[in-house]
Amino acid sequence: MTEIANTAQAESWNGHDGLRHAAQPDRWDRVNGVFNADLFAAADIGPQDRVLDIGCGNGQTTRLAARRTAAEAVGIDLSTAMLATARAKAAAEGLSNARFVHGDAQVHPFPDAAFDVAVSRFALTFFSEPVTAMTNIARALRPGARLASLSVGDYRDGDWLKVFTHMMANLPVPLMGEPTPSDGFTDPEGIARVLDGAGFTRVSTHEVVQVSVWGTDAEDAADFMLSYGRIHQILQGLEPEAAAEVRRAVAGAFRPFERPDGVRMTTPAWLTTAVRP
Repeated sequence: MTEIANTAQAESWNGHDGLRHAAQPDRWDRVNGVFNADLFAAADIGPQDRVLDIGCGNGQTTRLAARRTAAEAVGIDLSTAMLATARAKAAAEGLSNARFVHGDAQVHPFPDAAFDVAVSRFALTFFSEPVTAMTNIARALRPGARLASLSVGDYRDGDWLKVFTHMMANLPVPLMGEPTPSDGFTDPEGIARVLDGAGFTRVSTHEVVQVSVWGTDAEDAADFMLSYGRIHQILQGLEPEAAAEVRRAVAGAFRPFERPDGVRMTTPAWLTTAVRP
């Protein structure tokens, strides 16, 4: 039986959010895939490296890793729906060295020293016990193995401040609080605390910025953004007109970023590298 410690995230990713992600994998890959070049340049996967993809979701990063090595690329995720999508896509691409595992990476019984590289695209922030999780992942890496990860950047450094300001001004309850040190992967200092605590060395984090396409137009981008996570839960509890007002406000905030090829947003991320000693 699969051991799950991160029960809240398991519920979310096997509920509405996971099903929505699994149903439109290409859209999310267009949003997040603009960071793939940064991630894989940092990972520097060799032709025989065994790769672990933490929080692989629909599997794009696992498949990209599998194309860079003759060894195995293993993706692990909490979401059974997204893993089904990942397996189907890998099979369609003929990637026999891409394997997907259902599990909670913070407690999964990985073999010791089984991987040469670990990658993660925007998944480490979801751990309920970050140091415990990264200690478990470090155990799965051989001495000298590399970690490369992307974490959500500071929205105040991109085009997102206006969108979030409009959204939060129209919500009856706060969407999010100020980041705190306990959040772990919200800033370079928190990332360093977690990885140092897990035994990693040579921890380095810097900001990378890319332009993501979030929708065909402002209304499409608003619908997409409002259909996930905490904001979706809040909207479900509002009266229809109040929910419509939030949507109008968010669409209005997206409007200045409309271009002929869609809503293009400057999006920051934290790119981290570290070594398992």
